[in-house]
Amino acid sequence: MSKPVKANSIVSLDAGRPVRFGNALPIAIMAGPCAMESRAHALETAHALKEIAERLGIGLVYKSSFDKANRTSIESGRGVGLAAALPIFAEIRESLGLPVVTDIHEAGQCASVGEVVDILQIPAFLCRQTDLLIAAAQTGRVVNVKKGQFLAPWDMRNVAAKVTGAGNPDVMLTERGASFGYNTLVSDMRSLPIMAQQTGAPVIFDATHSVQQPGGQGATSGGQREFVPVLARAAVAVGVAGLFIETHPDPDRALSDGPNMVPLAEFEVLIAGLMRIDAVAKSLI
Repeated sequence: MSKPVKANSIVSLDAGRPVRFGNALPIAIMAGPCAMESRAHALETAHALKEIAERLGIGLVYKSSFDKANRTSIESGRGVGLAAALPIFAEIRESLGLPVVTDIHEAGQCASVGEVVDILQIPAFLCRQTDLLIAAAQTGRVVNVKKGQFLAPWDMRNVAAKVTGAGNPDVMLTERGASFGYNTLVSDMRSLPIMAQQTGAPVIFDATHSVQQPGGQGATSGGQREFVPVLARAAVAVGVAGLFIETHPDPDRALSDGPNMVPLAEFEVLIAGLMRIDAVAKSLI
């Protein structure tokens, strides 16, 4: 183990256009389709999101998963896979100048994925997997940990300490709702300042997975995308470093998590409104 370090209050990325996440800074966003469906689809979506971010003047990290390893059913599509995704991530980063974030599921994936992306994301179900957290930290990349649906916000102090204990101060924590009965999540807005106060790390709100209905459609998860703006506005009013919002040109035809993704055509208006709320909220701090 490396010498423990304190979590950085500001996490900075620069793949072309600088992006900074900090609880007292203007919000930045992580956005993209849930699962990578093809090279053409990834580049089309990334290009559209970059144009939106440039028009709005907001920091953007492109998000997509090469493998949805925790799908509800064995029949569900999982994405293009690790080998096919890595060159696509590298192309997005190099050709568009966008930082990239993706999920990793096993410690053995960290080194190769860390060579081409800027943020390694730990899925909520795996947030306490010590070996995975340490392997991600040791790449030197930013580590974004989704808070488990089964954890209290103060429990994330120990999770963050596994990353910083491996010598990596660039850790962020993401709220994505807590299990509340069957097939239901609830977002407790108190968790956002609690995680920030207890760890000092930037805190992100995952607005799309927070409206997910896990396993709610039997063999797939459901979702209530109409409530994404509602929860996102609430989180920004409380104060966060950034937002995680999955978006897709045609969510109803998406490979994964369509019911809770924001249609790409609605994305710019949503983000513009959230930026206005963020400016007011942070002027009051």
